[in-house]
Amino acid sequence: MPQVYVEKRKLRLTNLSKVLWPDDGITKADFINYLAQVSPYILPHLKDRPMVFTRYPDGIYGKAFYQKNIPEYAPEWLETFETISDEDKIIRYAVINDKESLLWAANQASIELHPWLSRKGVPDCPDFAVFDFDPMENTDFEDARELALALKKLLDLQGLKGFAKTSGATGLQVYIPLEPVYTYEDVRIFTGFFCRVLEKTFPEKATTVRSVDKREGKVYLDYLQNIKGKTIIAPYSPRPRKGAPVSCPVTWEELEEGVTPDMFHIKNMSERLRQKGDLFSGVLTQRQRIDKWLK
Repeated sequence: MPQVYVEKRKLRLTNLSKVLWPDDGITKADFINYLAQVSPYILPHLKDRPMVFTRYPDGIYGKAFYQKNIPEYAPEWLETFETISDEDKIIRYAVINDKESLLWAANQASIELHPWLSRKGVPDCPDFAVFDFDPMENTDFEDARELALALKKLLDLQGLKGFAKTSGATGLQVYIPLEPVYTYEDVRIFTGFFCRVLEKTFPEKATTVRSVDKREGKVYLDYLQNIKGKTIIAPYSPRPRKGAPVSCPVTWEELEEGVTPDMFHIKNMSERLRQKGDLFSGVLTQRQRIDKWLK
């Protein structure tokens, strides 16, 4: 088993020739190398956030599983965050604050990286709100794109700044950076307000109905993602789909021009980042207040 040193820590890398994306010939070694290349950009979005991984040890068409609790064999130096579940069980989440922790997770075939919306220092107060546009069977990315652009106009009218990214699958997400002083319930009230405006404006295309069989094939506006312990796919995280697409931050101009999610993938993301930098950096630096929607 090859051993490498990352920031003076020794990592044992295993099964590097394992093909994770068979259609594209992308191996575990390629995946680890990708995360190493994008680590300066993805790590700030993971910092101090409890993590949930979706692991694919036998590739994207093999059996997958979610992992909240870190495994017993996790290295002693891996940072963790402990909390009590609704079933009164202790959960020890990994916290990915450095490159060696990120590559350790990659070696576990953790293809999908799902951070919390809040940080471990203030776990009850998210520092961004998420609008998740999730197309159902009769809609597609184009519908999600139109709704996200409509949300942008609403946000502009209210003087709020939003940042868009592809989900890496069929949908889109818009993040609203916040002062970390609001509860998750506050954030749901805020996002729910805007989602219902979109639902009323585009009744043929958008729905906030939670029951899947009652969504009538519309784009689901999932503001209920804003719950403590729920996670969202991290920017620059790959997805287990043909083409190895990546959840990619995009400019509003790119959305206007008509980007598609398959444009962004493991093989070209490093070059895009070198050219454009982290288009999601404002999520980390801008802080906004939403008090008037909570009265």
